[in-house]
Parts: sequence; C-alpha cells; structure tokens
Amino acid sequence: MFLLNIIDVAYAMAPTQGGGAQQGGPAGLLTSLLPLILIFVVFYFLLIRPQQKKAKEQKQMIDNLKKGDKIITSGGVYGMIEAVGTSTITVKISENVKVKFGKAYVAALRATSDEE
Repeated sequence: MFLLNIIDVAYAMAPTQGGGAQQGGPAGLLTSLLPLILIFVVFYFLLIRPQQKKAKEQKQMIDNLKKGDKIITSGGVYGMIEAVGTSTITVKISENVKVKFGKAYVAALRATSDEE
C-alpha cells in the first residue's frame, strides 16, 4: 500500500502538457535540432564549399600544365616549364639550370606579361 502511495505522488508531480513543459513528439525534436542544422549549413557555405571549389580549380590548373607555361612553385621558385611528365615537371629557372618538381608543388601560373 505504501508503494502505491509513492507511485500516485510521483504521477501527480509529473509535468503536464498544458503547463511549462516542453513539447513532445516530432515538433519538439525538430525545434531542438534546428540550431545544429543551421550551424552545419553555415559551416558548409562558409568553409567547406569554398575549400572544395579552390581544390577543384587547383587540380584543373595542374592537369592543364604544358611546356612553356610560366609558374610559381609552392616554395616560391619562379620558372618556365621545359617538360611535363605524368607526375613531375622540369622547370627552367635560369640559363642552363633545370630543376625537376612534382606537379603538386605548382602554386600558380604567372601571366606572360608578368616579367620582373
């Protein structure tokens, strides 16, 4: 009998739907997950998408390298491509000075009018 009284008291103390209780069901779940979804969307458009776009442009630039292109390597070496292999390029950096680099180390193409 004592156990039944405790259960009745606990049941009476339970929050009701009309008071200040949270909503239950799918609507309550959606409102609690909405901030997380919004944070993910913001991160996608501000961080992930631009990074993927830049990586795609870099890969396309590396795939289109050809003899005679003027480049800058990631180490800051300015030169002109003498030969293109499958994964390497030979770069002429001065008269009679040629250096072999991996294609991944090409940072940018220089404009032909960009002479220093």
